Order: sequence, then structure tokens, then C-alpha cells
Amino acid sequence: MYKPKKSYKNPEFMNSTPARPLRILSEYIEPASRFEELSINNTVVFFGSARTKPEDKNYLDAYELSRELSLFSREIEERCGETFYICTGGGPGIMEAANRGASEAGCKTIGLNISLPFEQFPNKYIDPELNFEFHYFFTRKLWLLYHARAVIVYPGGFGTLDEMFETLTLIQTGKMDREKIFVMLYNRQYWEEIINFEALVKYGKIAKEDLKILNFFDSVEEGLNIAREKLNGFFSR
Repeated sequence: MYKPKKSYKNPEFMNSTPARPLRILSEYIEPASRFEELSINNTVVFFGSARTKPEDKNYLDAYELSRELSLFSREIEERCGETFYICTGGGPGIMEAANRGASEAGCKTIGLNISLPFEQFPNKYIDPELNFEFHYFFTRKLWLLYHARAVIVYPGGFGTLDEMFETLTLIQTGKMDREKIFVMLYNRQYWEEIINFEALVKYGKIAKEDLKILNFFDSVEEGLNIAREKLNGFFSR
């Protein structure tokens, strides 16, 4: 006797246009469930180019900063009972560097991958239970920022710029609390060469106050000092 498939077990239906709301919802509910189960409430997120090579100074500095921050996260946990985790988009380049730094410091680390035809594949330093795969960019972005206490941006292209400006817009508009998240940009020369932030103020497109969202740094030591001070302030509340 023929037994029909249940709709949620029918791949043809689940991958169809009518089922798109179910797929979107699953990319919200499943990560939420996993983060709650693993008690992950705070992250430090690294953005940057997937094309950055392991011998590149950007890669090496992202690796070292992530490693140092991961060691610092243990100090926070011992002192406050809470901690933070290094989180990336899960792919190669700067993402790999940050996941690697956290992993080699002996800490759990998160990767939020996106299905793309090239460039994006999970790096080997992500903890298996914290390795996610997304179809939709907007659900991935939601989870990249939902628990973020810091966003650290290394030089990158269109994808990095998209993630950075999304973050800045959410902070500027008050959708994310300025007291609970801060943004750091590595390599002031790079960022000021490709984006004229001062011109945005000059032409009245942003307020002078908005520039205070940006924290530039040019070395691991400088970045670590900024991050430690701001994270200490958050976790001491």
C-alpha cells in the first residue's frame, strides 16, 4: 500500500518556493536552540577577506589577536562567571585566522558559514558543535551580530564592507546599543584610503558623533588594549 511522505520529510516540497518561510524560520530557530544549549551569549566577531593568505600580515595579526583575546576570555570567566567566544563567518582567510587563534588557545570557536559557489567553505578550526551552514545571508548576518559585544574588521572586499556597514548602521540607528557593542578597524591607512569617513561628516550624511563608533588600530598590542578595556567595562557591569 502506498504511504505518502509527510510534508516536512519531503525534500521536493521543503526546497520549493512555497516552503521558503519554513527554511528561513529553521535558520533562525536551529541556531537559537544550539546557542542556548551551549550557553553562548557573548561573542567577539572577526570580519575580513576570505582571500587573505596565511603568510599575510593581516592573517598573522588576526590570528594573534584572536588567540590573545581567547586567553583573556578565560580571565573574564574566572572573574565574572560569564565569557565570550570568537565568532567568524567560518570560511578561509581572516575567518580562518581568527578561528585558528581561538582554537589554538584551547577555546571553543564559532563559524557561521554561507553556501556559495566559490571561496566559502568551513575552515578546520571551528568546533564541530559550533559549525553552522546558512543559505540566506540575512539570517547569517542576524546570528553574526545577535550576541556580538565587539566587531573587529580586517581589510576586505565587498562582503567585508557589507558586514561592516550593516553593523555601523545598526549601531548608528540604535538597533544595537552603543554601550553593549564596539567596532574596531585594523589598519587605519587601508580604511581611510578606501572610505572617506570625514567626507560623510563634511557633506552632512552622518554626524561627527558617529565617527566615535570607529576604533582604529594598527597592531595586535593596540587592538588588545582597546578590546580588553571595553570588554572589561561590559563584563564588570
